[in-house]
Amino acid sequence: MTRYAVIVDPVSTGQDYPQAFREAGCSPIAVLSAAEPFAAWTWRPERFDHVHVFAGDIERLACELRAYDPQYLVPGAESGVELTDALIELLAPGSGNRRELGDARRDKGAMAQALARAGVPHLRQMSTHDPAKVAPWLGATGLESAPIVLKPTRSGGGDKVHLVPAGTDWRPAFDAILGAVNVFDEINRSVLVSEYAEGTELLVDTYSVDGRHGLVDVCRYTKRQFDDRIGIYDCVDFLAPDDPDVQAIWPYTRQVLDAVGVRNGCGHTEVMLTPGGPRLIEIGSRPAGGGHQFITEIATGDNHIKRTVAHRERGEFKPGYELVKYLRAVFISAPRAGVWRNAEILDGVESLSSYNAKHVPYRTGDHVPASRDMLTILAWVVLTSTDRDAVDADYRWIKEREALLDIR
Repeated sequence: MTRYAVIVDPVSTGQDYPQAFREAGCSPIAVLSAAEPFAAWTWRPERFDHVHVFAGDIERLACELRAYDPQYLVPGAESGVELTDALIELLAPGSGNRRELGDARRDKGAMAQALARAGVPHLRQMSTHDPAKVAPWLGATGLESAPIVLKPTRSGGGDKVHLVPAGTDWRPAFDAILGAVNVFDEINRSVLVSEYAEGTELLVDTYSVDGRHGLVDVCRYTKRQFDDRIGIYDCVDFLAPDDPDVQAIWPYTRQVLDAVGVRNGCGHTEVMLTPGGPRLIEIGSRPAGGGHQFITEIATGDNHIKRTVAHRERGEFKPGYELVKYLRAVFISAPRAGVWRNAEILDGVESLSSYNAKHVPYRTGDHVPASRDMLTILAWVVLTSTDRDAVDADYRWIKEREALLDIR
């Protein structure tokens, strides 16, 4: 009897699901939340045995999918999280996450409210579409003379994240976000206003089975700022499970997962380890994107995709992970838009002792965008070795070349 794996919006990282499920003996079925999917350049319909498109009638879509007798559905990308939740209620109730907390897994304002209700420490934040409400809230929370961060409530990848220094007018950033189209092709109908969190930023990837939470990987982010835009990646380092930072944030992350109702599936949580303790930046209930599955498998031998198949097809739960190689993903950013005049400065990167992979899509003479989020990074290089000193030395080599960028 044929078994089916239903993946909602299998784009971006989700494009890795069909092959993984097919190798487990399942027929992969794609469901698109829109006729023109998010990250359309990663959509590979030929990898699926059947494709269904949501046209606004959830009951009709559910009726179509019942033919496969699905025991579960999984989201492939952030854009498919809400549709997955809705379909699970109709087709495979009990196999997903807490439906009543769906907003808290998708909307950053609702996340903060869910943490507050659960008594989990969180940043001072508000979500609004009305700029007249911001100044009174800043005054009431004591943030009127402090740096704050403004960002869309339902976007990702560092999209339109603005740092407003203390004493600076926040309105231009608010106006730039509200009403703009975000990376998921949605109109920003509200803005998150948050206190600025200082500390060490960590990425915590998890996989949960019936409310038990297991660690998939933990990374330390190093980010940079151009003008008022923050959250621009410099590098990502994978940490060993016994690293003090991992020990510090893991109990807190489990509290966050419970507070937003994650019970089954992937969790992708960004946490700032501040002097006052861990604080949530945001969480997604889908696989980590941006090539993270590729590098996680190199560093740990495992990833979100493998954990999903192990759970859904074999009923497995794994509580932790092992760091088998030290890995650093290095990002090269363009400080401004213009013509790149010296791409050859990266020649020789393949000769570095810890070199593993690279992505340099531009060449000398190409017009390049200013790097302001994950989608506008100029290039990246993956370094990996059992020798951390070798990775550190090669990282410095790359950053010395980045300082020589000629873009004008």
